[in-house]
This record gives sequence, C-alpha cells and structure tokens, in this order.
Amino acid sequence: METLFIVVGLRAKAGKENELRRDLAELVEPSRKEDGNVRYDLFEDQDESGRFVFVEEWSSIEARTKHHELGPHIQHFHANGASNVEKTEFAHTLKRVI
Repeated sequence: METLFIVVGLRAKAGKENELRRDLAELVEPSRKEDGNVRYDLFEDQDESGRFVFVEEWSSIEARTKHHELGPHIQHFHANGASNVEKTEFAHTLKRVI
C-alpha cells in the first residue's frame, strides 16, 4: 500500500475564527488515534488569523476514506462546526517525489 498525503486549507467566516479553531482542534487527537493514521496536524497561518491548514498522512486511501466518511468526530464537525467555514481554499492529495 502506498502512503497517502493530504493538505487541506480552510478559511473561517469573518468573526468565527475562534469557533472554527476550537472545532478543528477537537478533530486532531481522535484522528491521530484512528487505524491507519500516520500524521494529522493542524496549523494556522501566522500572518492571517482564520486560515487553517491540515497536513495528513495515512497508511492507505482506505484508512483516510474511513476516517473522512465514518469517523464520528468528523461527522460531528460536518453537522456542527462546518458552518463556520467560509470556504475550502485547497485540498490536495500528494505523492512523495523524494
């Protein structure tokens, strides 16, 4: 199986930066505990509050799909916290070159 690398950038709605920061932070530890997770890190742009970036590494596409579609913490976020997202600025699936 080939390792899967993903980076996702999210922009908070104006005035909802703190709420989105809290909601996204709550995803990190449960995601790190999932089978197949290698890395799951959340970053915020140093120069622009409210711009968040996830860097994910999964042992397989199946593990990431299970996380994204079935993870109860992810489902909770989609039902409750996603309303604080203005837009997904990017979502890239990457392959290692070197």
